[in-house]
Amino acid sequence: MSKYYDEKAKERTMKYMKEKRDRIVVGVAKGDKEKYKNHAESKGKSLNALIVELLDKDMNAGQAEPTDQ
Repeated sequence: MSKYYDEKAKERTMKYMKEKRDRIVVGVAKGDKEKYKNHAESKGKSLNALIVELLDKDMNAGQAEPTDQ
């Protein structure tokens, strides 16, 4: 293990993840995970970041600010 990442650091990370993050498991067809991962990487993002971005964008699509008329 790296001198910067030891068992204590791992424990802190796991504690943070448990307290501050929710997990979502998504099932996809065999072989599709790699395809999705490659697509996300081509956009400079992790698969997780791309999924969250797309969900946020979709949820906010109909919530545009009303314009003054």
